[in-house]
Amino acid sequence: MRPRTLDEVVGQRHLLESSTPLRRLVESEAPMSLFLWGPPGTGKTTLAYVVSNVTKRRFVEISAVSAGVKDVRAAIDNARRELGMTGRQTVLFVDEVHRFNKAQQDALLPAVENRWVTFIGATTENPFFSVISPLLSRSLLLTLESLTDDDIRAVLERAVADPRGLDGRVTLAPEALDHLVRLAGGDARRSLTYLEAAALLADDITVEVVEKAVDKAAVRYDRQGDQHYDVISAFIKSMRGSDADAALHYLARMIEAGEDPRFIARRIVIFASEDVGMADPTCLQTAVAAAQAVQLIGLPEGQINLAHAVIHCALAPKSNAVVKAIGAAIGDVRRGLIGQVPGHLRDAHYPGAAKLGHGEGYKYPHDFEHGLVRQDYAPEQIRDRRYYEPTRHGAEAPVADRWSKIRDFLRGS
Repeated sequence: MRPRTLDEVVGQRHLLESSTPLRRLVESEAPMSLFLWGPPGTGKTTLAYVVSNVTKRRFVEISAVSAGVKDVRAAIDNARRELGMTGRQTVLFVDEVHRFNKAQQDALLPAVENRWVTFIGATTENPFFSVISPLLSRSLLLTLESLTDDDIRAVLERAVADPRGLDGRVTLAPEALDHLVRLAGGDARRSLTYLEAAALLADDITVEVVEKAVDKAAVRYDRQGDQHYDVISAFIKSMRGSDADAALHYLARMIEAGEDPRFIARRIVIFASEDVGMADPTCLQTAVAAAQAVQLIGLPEGQINLAHAVIHCALAPKSNAVVKAIGAAIGDVRRGLIGQVPGHLRDAHYPGAAKLGHGEGYKYPHDFEHGLVRQDYAPEQIRDRRYYEPTRHGAEAPVADRWSKIRDFLRGS
């Protein structure tokens, strides 16, 4: 079922539109070097095959998992010989190129610089971290996106009907199709593997057949329906209630149902400030790091990072003082409690500011003991308002003591 033309490729519309670099590569005879970066099953190898087939270029594939410098140089020498003798260009496709060490990547440089080959490197890892700069600077970087549910559904429906696939020999129940889409997790290759396994068991493919074929129970979960909101609500409330086991259960449930891991990560980041806050300031660092890790490596490995953050959030001391503080401040602003910025705090750097009295009388805190000096910072209308009211939970207890002393000093009490 591998696409034969760019028009058959499902997804990646941003790379396949007219006048894009990939289209120009296909439509012209000029050699070009590309890096295709994206999650598994999004079409990196497919695009390389299409480029070679459509342009009639010779296609040579090397896997960075098993190839060495000798293999790379041999492929380049053969490409140069073919180019010199017949004028036919070669597409040198290196899968998992991030697994090449520096010496192996250096071996590619002459071929890329001299345009002896059309080089296409596929990677699931950020090439800015895993590819040497000279090679990356001489190549275009194209980022592939995870396939949507509609993309995966189109791949499966085509495979059922197409003569190259199952040629209409099986029927696929709508519920079974939905289950296959969820199981795929944006990976077209995985979806076709599961469909093929189910087709070996029965001609009428139901949810039960799919479950038996892939040994995975169907998780009843609608990403746009009640289950989506009920499970994420239970997930948040379990972390808030400090039940790490329950939170991990709901995390696993969402992952297995095909929920977008970036959505889960965003909710954990929000929770870290909303429900933990200053009671454990490192919780937000863990949550943000997990979100970045998920963005960088995706699933399945990213589930470990999410679980790490969930356990940290669930077991951390809890405080909602941060969310209450900003809520109270915004509430006052919306009610019109704004006032003028005190003159000594206004910007005094532009010409004419001094004539307006801006900055006059400002005391630089670093010039005073403990870095503190008594002066008005808030507008007069809110001078006595209190927004941040820390709890005595976890790391917020010493923060509460310090803030109490600082506030009393600044207010003159």
